[in-house]
Order: sequence, then C-alpha cells, then structure tokens
Amino acid sequence: MLFSLPRTSLPRLYCISRRWFSSTPRVASVSEYDHDSVFGIYNVILPHEPFVFGVSHIKPRQVPPSIPRPPYALQGPKRHSSLKPEHKLNADDGKIPLGSEEEEKMRRVCALARDVREFCADLVKVGVTTDSIDASVHEYIISRGAYPSPLLYQNYPKSCCTSINNIIVHGIPDDRPLEDGDIVNIDITVYLDGYHGDTSKTWLVGDVDTPGRTLVSLSDSALEVGIAACGPGKPFKGIGKAIHKLINKNENFSSLSSTQQFCISPDFHGHGIGKVFHREPWVLHHLNDEPGVMQPGHCFTIEPAIIQGADPHGWIFPDGWTASTENCARSAQAEHTILITETGVDVLTR
Repeated sequence: MLFSLPRTSLPRLYCISRRWFSSTPRVASVSEYDHDSVFGIYNVILPHEPFVFGVSHIKPRQVPPSIPRPPYALQGPKRHSSLKPEHKLNADDGKIPLGSEEEEKMRRVCALARDVREFCADLVKVGVTTDSIDASVHEYIISRGAYPSPLLYQNYPKSCCTSINNIIVHGIPDDRPLEDGDIVNIDITVYLDGYHGDTSKTWLVGDVDTPGRTLVSLSDSALEVGIAACGPGKPFKGIGKAIHKLINKNENFSSLSSTQQFCISPDFHGHGIGKVFHREPWVLHHLNDEPGVMQPGHCFTIEPAIIQGADPHGWIFPDGWTASTENCARSAQAEHTILITETGVDVLTR
C-alpha cells in the first residue's frame, strides 16, 4: 500500500471528549465538540506511552528458509534501507501478458490472498489481540508455501496490517485485545511463485453502532463503484470520480443524520502489483485529473479509505507506520486486486 503522508515525529492532533490533546492550538468545529453524537461511541487508538520511535524493537516472525522471499526480504530488515524503491528497479511496463503463465501465477496468488482474508473472519472476536491474528495469518500463509509480503517491506515488522477504529491504514498488530464495538481492517498481501496478491476487508467486532456499520458498508460500496469504473480504454481518473460521486451522494444511506458526512483519504492510493509489491499505475481514489488509460494486462489494486466527517487529514504515529485520522474519526477500507482484460475487468481477489 502506497502512502504519502509526511513522516514527522508527532504532528498536531486534536482528539476530543475522553481523548488525548496536543498542546498545539487549533480551532475546533462544532462537530468536534459533538463527536460522539456524530461519529458514534468507540475507543480511540493512540500511540503507546512512553513513545518509541521506529519499529526496531519489534521482532519479526520467522519464515522457513525453504519459502522463496521477495527481493526486499532476502537479507533481513536492514537491507531495504539502502535499496531504491521497488518500482524504480523495474524497467518493464508492469502489465501481465494475458493468457500466459504469468497470468496464471497472478490468479493463484490472488486466490490465496482471498483465502487468507476470509480465514480472518473466524479470528476477529472480542478479546482477541491483533498480534494473535497476525500470528495465525503468518502460519496460514507459510503453511501454503507462501511469504507474507508486508514482513520486512521497508522494515515493516509484521505479516499483516490491522487498523482499528481511527487508524486509516498500516496499523501494526500488538497486544491490545479487540473490544466490543471496534471495527478492524485486516490488510493481507501474499507472495507466491514470484508474484504478490493484495486484498483487505474491514470487520465488525461484536456489537458495532449504526455509524460504524454505515461507514463499513460505505467503504465496501466505494470499492465496488471503483471497480465498476474499470475496463480497457477507460481513464484511471474515472475510479476517483465514481467514488467521489458515491461519497458525496449517500442516497443509498438514508439513515444518515443531516450532520453526518464522509470523505476520502487522499493520502493512500491503489497501486500496480505483480512481480513487484508496489509500482505504477498509482490509483487515486479521490477526485483527480491524473492522466492514464487502462489497458489489457494492467493489474492493480483499488483500496479507498473512507473517513467519517469532512476532515480527511491524518498523521503518522511515532512508529513511522500507523496512520490515524487527525480528529480521531473512524476510517474503513476495502481492497481488491483487479486485472484489466480485453473485454472488461476480473476481480482476482473476489
């Protein structure tokens, strides 16, 4: 998953009600003072104190030496710091030759990613820690002879991402038990036979309130309208246009109060995928005027992060990965890997 938020140490943060406040003044909107009635009641995820910067203190899980690794994981967590970004190491156009063995490998790895994602359904329960979910995901993947792609990618220390409530993306699994009313996105990517497959889903934990359920449903719908905008000859910017139209329409969500709004995170994009984890084409989920037309063989992810309210701003925790909404509103995300064919689009992780 690509992100472009600046990695400053502790950006400004204004969390209302029983939340943590920064010393940086900021003019609060009416909705911030009425946070619970607009966004619902849930526990906000904040950095552990005392703050620990980076992830070098987190021990990565072991992968059997018999399992092939992507290049960035060949020599452990320190090697990647000296490497150029993955996509700059590849001179090809990234398209998958249709009808080839490469396409078959891509379909197989995406089918496995789908299976891992659905395996998570039985793991998400009140009282279960995200670290234990990560352990189960890790064992499931390596038992299939595959490698968990997030592990050691730019030194990321875990095998999946678990983003709870106000965490937009890249939450690092830890020992916090899931609580009744949480929502949690589990982002899965696997590497098999030289190819990556990427997918995610936001799960409901126990009894989630109506605003939380509405948000998760909307994130699923945003993914679907983004996929519907795809096909050979169609512009990439059409994906963002379709999602923008849905989020700003809300006709299918008649239970929303007049004060409830949603927005799209502009900081996290879909990406090309295949032999490389992240590469062109970059897929923007918000309204944009980026050039580019989809062609047969293009393989990429669509993964819109939808946020409660009208403020899409986020910030990065001291760990350098976890991205939270700035006002502590909840975020939900859904993701598929898709392949553009001669006649349309195939959702490989469906």
